[in-house]
Amino acid sequence: MDTTTRLGWISGLDRLAIGMSGLCMVHCLATAVLVALAASAGGLLLDPHIHEIGLAIAIPLGALALGRGIWTHGYMMPSAIGGLGLGVMAGALTLPHSEVEVLYTLIGVGTLALGHELNRRATY
Repeated sequence: MDTTTRLGWISGLDRLAIGMSGLCMVHCLATAVLVALAASAGGLLLDPHIHEIGLAIAIPLGALALGRGIWTHGYMMPSAIGGLGLGVMAGALTLPHSEVEVLYTLIGVGTLALGHELNRRATY
């Protein structure tokens, strides 16, 4: 695989991961709004399984994209920032469902997205 193809593949993984982070943020914010508007609809989105499945997708995708970035550009910082975001997301799962849990999840997702963006920028 030539360098251009490899760099494009890594950038594509980071873009996918950033997109997933954006969907997670939309989910968290929509849940907070729906809970405020209609408790029955919000209950479906507050199901802990959604957060567990999201984290189960984020961990391997993050490890693959950020780890591949280290291999390509050699910078550890994007991976460290992304790992911190994953850790905050995982920690948020231990909290009871409340505004605090939503806040920590959003902070974790934003930090993970920042790691992916730094990784994407370091690739080029």
